[in-house]
Amino acid sequence: MSVEHYPEFRLGRVLATSFTATLTERCGEPVERIPVPHRLVDWLAVNRLLVDSCSDAQLGHARELRESIHAAATAVASRTLPPPAAVRVINDCSTGGLASVILSPEGGQKWRLGSASVEDALSVIAADAIGIISGEREGKMALCASPTCRAAFFDTSRGATRRWCEMNTCGNREKKARFLANKRQNSSPAD
Repeated sequence: MSVEHYPEFRLGRVLATSFTATLTERCGEPVERIPVPHRLVDWLAVNRLLVDSCSDAQLGHARELRESIHAAATAVASRTLPPPAAVRVINDCSTGGLASVILSPEGGQKWRLGSASVEDALSVIAADAIGIISGEREGKMALCASPTCRAAFFDTSRGATRRWCEMNTCGNREKKARFLANKRQNSSPAD
């Protein structure tokens, strides 16, 4: 029996943009990190949104939400209006589930799903997206400086000057490429 291997999840601090990172390298060779329904269940579990199962149709709906969040976040980062179709999908998902925010015993907030359905989990992701895209949370939408990535991310750094969606992936890859290019340039024979 062979074991299937899937690309690792890219997890960030912001639920909505972590969700859009389930498809990476959008401007290069795209990497789908939730290729099958059970990988969506896995991703949701890692983000403390426990669901019983996921159908192919629910996975399709989740990908539609992911792409709508990405389109809306990219538009806001580019200082344009989000596409109306993306806004409609995000709003429909936000109101389509039975989830509510509750106060945790530690004094923080967490989400309680009304049922263990994918729709409830998607409503939480959509609500998070609305918070960051609308500007209700402190920070700003930005686009990764990597030419193969261009992921939309929520920048909460001091001065909002972050350039990469993730320093450990895109930032390091770009810095390494720049270093190697400089090394080649400096070691080339003089004319």
